Amino acid sequence: MTQRPWLPHYADDVAPDLGEVTFSHLPDLVRASSSEYASTIAFTQCMPNGMNGSLTYAQVDALSDDFAAYLREVVGLAQGDRVAVQMPNCLAYPIVAFGVFKAGLVLVNTNPLYTPTEMVHQFTDSGAKALVVIDMFADRLPEVLPKTGIETVVTVRIAEFFPPVIAGVIRMVQKYWNRTLPKVTVAHTTFQSALPAGREKKTSDALTGYLTGIGHDTVAALQYTGGTTGVSKGAMLSHGNLVSNTLQMIQMCGGYMRPGLETVLTALPLYHIFAFTVNLLGFYKLGARNILIPSPRPPSNLKRAFENYKITWVTGVNTLFNALLNERWFLDSPPRHLRASAAGGMALHEAVNVRWEEVTGTPIVEGYGLTETSPVLSFNPFGPNEKPGTIGIPVPSTELKCIDDAGNEVTPGTPGEIAAKGPQVMLGYWNRPDETAANIVDGWFRTGDIAEMDADGFFTIVDRKKDMILVSGFNVYPNEVEDRIAALPGVLEVGVVGIPDDKSGEAVRAYIVTSSDALTENTVIAHCRETLAAYKVPKSVRFVDELPKSPIGKILRRELRAEAVTSATASIETQGRELS
Repeated sequence: MTQRPWLPHYADDVAPDLGEVTFSHLPDLVRASSSEYASTIAFTQCMPNGMNGSLTYAQVDALSDDFAAYLREVVGLAQGDRVAVQMPNCLAYPIVAFGVFKAGLVLVNTNPLYTPTEMVHQFTDSGAKALVVIDMFADRLPEVLPKTGIETVVTVRIAEFFPPVIAGVIRMVQKYWNRTLPKVTVAHTTFQSALPAGREKKTSDALTGYLTGIGHDTVAALQYTGGTTGVSKGAMLSHGNLVSNTLQMIQMCGGYMRPGLETVLTALPLYHIFAFTVNLLGFYKLGARNILIPSPRPPSNLKRAFENYKITWVTGVNTLFNALLNERWFLDSPPRHLRASAAGGMALHEAVNVRWEEVTGTPIVEGYGLTETSPVLSFNPFGPNEKPGTIGIPVPSTELKCIDDAGNEVTPGTPGEIAAKGPQVMLGYWNRPDETAANIVDGWFRTGDIAEMDADGFFTIVDRKKDMILVSGFNVYPNEVEDRIAALPGVLEVGVVGIPDDKSGEAVRAYIVTSSDALTENTVIAHCRETLAAYKVPKSVRFVDELPKSPIGKILRRELRAEAVTSATASIETQGRELS
């Protein structure tokens, strides 16, 4: 690419290039913020009933040092060994994650809701030797551990670092009321035992020694892809990838992110790359207060957090913002201190964007990225240069282009696959050199997402390449159809997929969650006919109680397609029996 048409559109206080990165690795960044904001509250975990616990920056720093020493001196792990972490948003999470980095080890984030089969795949693929797991889900370990190389298990309680009385109450409720606390039957160490054991062995020389040879090109985390398009793969994210992307995100936001003054709602899971980089690393670098929500479902779980804390930022996905806009308590008392929100992970529907600004008086600024890119590649500039409906322009020191199937750059306004180059692009896929070579070509990462770039260098996502529907030779992009349907009154959520069709090859089907009995298949189709070309109009509509989602709330179209194929097969079989 010889030109970067987006350069004139950065905000006045945003430099288009990152400049020198002075942090050698993630522990450098963590220690710098921990020192600068030592007495400031770094994390507050808020339960649905308002019970809470907090840790300062100094406490997080000291406790993560303890955990680093435990992993190296007590467990005996060596530099580069992998540690799997399977926890929801809780106070122990940043201590564990930062401790792993400080120990010179590799973090493997794992969804706590994984099935035993999924756990075995990720643990064996990563080569994890240790596991830190929330005790609520430790009952799966007897089935899982014998099939893996994990030798050390550390269990964490959901109310770690809460005041003792409150922690005791939560524990009693879990055990006797909710019955969500199974007995741990495998050999393990509790987190509260691990920390003092590490503290006893901790020395400043040892902590320094753990990081000898660790630099920008050293793997910091194996972040597994969501698996929405197939078997999940471990993206090797380096210290340089994650540090750079943290700084890119902050630099892109300019004056909208005020050091030491922000309070961010972290409802998205920290084990997902979006919240991991933006909320955990980015807002920690800023000296912000993170309000951790262990589970954002149902949306009422967020009510006490909004009531009790002066939330200035919210990060989320379309489904989260939409869910809040359908909560009476949120509409009656929208957050008074909110300054801005950031959306990613999936397309932000225009109707949701507009209504959010009407209700809160603040914007949702959409960005874009992938697990393989740490994740942020682009972001809408704040202020007059913003273009709602787009994913904005590349963040500093990042280049994007749209290419055709042959790898040639297409002209502005023409759909093509996004290719990306920048310091946040992963080293490659763990133990998958062929896939790495297929996806990173001449230094450009091929994202699999289809977009258009306008003359100003703003990008608009069309859809996932693999989600595109081919109707009689015409390309139909589900995002466009979903956006139209979402504007209908009574539509809470919508997912659009392609289903097999004898006449057109594929046909469009919409799955809708609705709050209105008046909404029918005919009204949806009629509405679409008014705003879409005939081949884009859904041939069928299915009303469902809920849509399948990933941990961050992204609608899983692959599961909808699977359901559609299953139902179609069943229908054919039924017809066959009737004919016979």
